[in-house]
Amino acid sequence: MDRFRLDALARRSLLRRLRTIDSAPGAEVELEGRRILLFSSNNYLDLATHPRVTEAAISAIRRYGVGAGASRLVSGSLRPHRELEERLAAFKRVEAALVFPTGYQASLGLITTLAEDCSVFYADRLCHASLIDACRLCDAPLRVYRHRDHAQLTRLLQRGRTPRPALVVTDGVFSMDGDLAPLPELDKAAEQASATVVVDDAHGTGVMGATGRGTVEHFGLEGRPLVQMGTLSKALGGLGGFVAGSRDLIAYLVNRARAFIYTTALPPAQAAAAIAALDVIEDEPERRERLWALRRRLHDGVRQAGFDTLDSRTPIIPLLIGDAEAALRLSEALLSHGIYAPAIRPPTVPAGTSRIRLSVTAGHTPAQIDHLLEVLQKICASDDSLRERLRGAPPPPS
Repeated sequence: MDRFRLDALARRSLLRRLRTIDSAPGAEVELEGRRILLFSSNNYLDLATHPRVTEAAISAIRRYGVGAGASRLVSGSLRPHRELEERLAAFKRVEAALVFPTGYQASLGLITTLAEDCSVFYADRLCHASLIDACRLCDAPLRVYRHRDHAQLTRLLQRGRTPRPALVVTDGVFSMDGDLAPLPELDKAAEQASATVVVDDAHGTGVMGATGRGTVEHFGLEGRPLVQMGTLSKALGGLGGFVAGSRDLIAYLVNRARAFIYTTALPPAQAAAAIAALDVIEDEPERRERLWALRRRLHDGVRQAGFDTLDSRTPIIPLLIGDAEAALRLSEALLSHGIYAPAIRPPTVPAGTSRIRLSVTAGHTPAQIDHLLEVLQKICASDDSLRERLRGAPPPPS
């Protein structure tokens, strides 16, 4: 049965396989014996190999070892965990924060706990799978609203008033489209309905906002009663998840969040690395400036080449292809030219919206961006069907 299902996936160009990288993450990596350019990493600020970040991890290993030994409530709550939570709360400008071993666990822990007092969930259609999975684990019904359609959400909230509050769940930056949630409008709609907004800022933390504090800062919503969560595994370069909000919320999560209570704590070296990464974000704003300059260079270039980048406003730049087989063919052509940018296909994205998901990091150079653009132009010139698809893309901005 497994072979039958695998063959069915292969016939639909949906079969995936793991590829092995034999070097540290960066703009260039060693992939299965070849040096290639990597344009698919979430290591946005190139901090995974930053000397201050790696040295902090090494020092923590020497002092605390490689593992926490137990869950936080048993005996695994170490000083680096507490220091990281204090730094995250200060960085997000909220009262408190709580760290989880992964971002997925942060989603599960937060949402299933908030569900105790929730009547219904409202989630953006393109929310990350961890958010949707967390909602589905709960007794409260899940209502999905059209992507970024705050007007529809407002109508749903007004129609669905109940004695208990609703919960609105959204990504801050959508991981496959690179666009932004309309947080001001969501916040307004939730306030009118006495609902709570949960923002998963996994791809916004460290990247968005004047000082990299995320999409809440980007939209000027600091001080609003939004619940924020995110990861330490993208712009911060390491591993882990977190929730940031009021002291009462964090205290309640410590007591009720099963994904926090019943799991071994984050390795102390990862907590120490995240603290150092937050320091670098604040001390080296030029990293974020370089990231955005490179992002503009690539986005302008692919738009001029005729690609539809949806409504990307971030270092995530999708090249919408549509057909899964065509997207896979473009990805393989890129790899043949030494560029790794995998095809994103269903179920990760809806059917008919397969794409190449390019992501820019501060570790890239202008020359590498230009090389990618040259390779894309060459592939398009030699692929008639891809060229036909690009003719249907929206025109680049004037």
